[in-house]
Amino acid sequence: MKEYFSNVSKINYEGSDSKNPYSFKYYNPDEIVGGKRMKDHLRFSMSYWHTLTANGTDQFGVGTMIRSWDNVNDKMELAKARMEAAFEFMDKLDIDYFCFHDRDIAPEGKDLVETNKNLDEMVSICKELMKKNNKKLLWGTANLFNNPRFVHGAGTTCNANVYAYSAAQLKKAIEVTNELGGENYVFWGGREGYETLLNTDIGFEMDNFARILQMAVDYAKKIGFKGQFLIEPKPKEPTKHQYDFDVATVLGFLRKYKLENYFKVNIEANHATLAGHTFQHEICLARNNNVLGSLDANQGDPHLGWDTDQFPTNIYDATLAMYEILKNGGIAPGGLNFDAKVRRASFEPEDLFLSYIAGMDTFAKGLRIAYKLLQDGPIENFIKERYSSFSTGIGKDIVDGKVGFEELEKYALSNNVMNNKSGRQEYLESIVNQYIFEDK
Repeated sequence: MKEYFSNVSKINYEGSDSKNPYSFKYYNPDEIVGGKRMKDHLRFSMSYWHTLTANGTDQFGVGTMIRSWDNVNDKMELAKARMEAAFEFMDKLDIDYFCFHDRDIAPEGKDLVETNKNLDEMVSICKELMKKNNKKLLWGTANLFNNPRFVHGAGTTCNANVYAYSAAQLKKAIEVTNELGGENYVFWGGREGYETLLNTDIGFEMDNFARILQMAVDYAKKIGFKGQFLIEPKPKEPTKHQYDFDVATVLGFLRKYKLENYFKVNIEANHATLAGHTFQHEICLARNNNVLGSLDANQGDPHLGWDTDQFPTNIYDATLAMYEILKNGGIAPGGLNFDAKVRRASFEPEDLFLSYIAGMDTFAKGLRIAYKLLQDGPIENFIKERYSSFSTGIGKDIVDGKVGFEELEKYALSNNVMNNKSGRQEYLESIVNQYIFEDK
């Protein structure tokens, strides 16, 4: 088999003193953190689309990426070359999982019959490579946004024929994910939204979207798919307003249509930014509602108002994300998928490795810091003390449901002293900084 990344050897852990750019400084896969290997905490995954198919095209220029497989002209041969490169890449980075859209791994044909035939052929090759290289599918999904047929949406389209095609493509994608042992299946509504309400029936579109999700649930049961269904929130882009705006919006949608028992959320850091939230906020909200499923590990540029999908290097954000994951008891069967792309000017093949190393090291260090923070408990102890008035007296009666308006009015009339204490935000932020600075 051809070697596609001949300039890069196996990436190993060498520690923080290493000057070798092709080494992990903090990610030590077998290091035990809290009784579990670091790799089992983090469950890193390669995004097939950004890593193998992205070519650096943007709205102002053509592709810049130098990729040896791009010299293959036949579409199916190109797909096979990319797949071989994908498993070499994962092996050299010791990444156990990958994620893909159906159209990432196999090209569309002249019709759905030929398209499905292409997909079946690539899935067969994928199964062999997965077995040979001991790799697993974190999640699969369907690309229901790229082709012009989805101009008005897929599950929310105004065209019944497109809706039927979308259902057929979803069916096949779930089958493929099941065949490859996928641990999750993601629904990202890239075109499930609107540009203007002047031509949109929101209620009808959301009803239809719920219908197609229910069909997916029913079909998964029929074929024995045991993976977790995930919805990925995003507020905008490519549509002006998407129906899966953020975690809270997704929760409301699932509860309205009685789908909450079948779906969790796949949270992306950059999508949280676009929604006006922090990554930690979205993870925390999902954790508290028992819908934390998986994470797309990336970051956005605060100066730009679109989805830049940069590799995560912000240690503060990574630490707080891992803090929430540890409080959740872990992220499995989800993981940390690097839904991130190298910058257009980082066009050499080696930049892919350097980018993944940076992201993996960032979350590895964040894990170690977050674990120590939780073990020592300075944040948790502060929060416990802050709400301590609800653990005794009238506060405990409120929590226990023993009082109503009349009782609380009587209490308030005879107790006029309100002894509020400082929230000490800056102090708590300095504690987090201290743990980051001190971690070796």
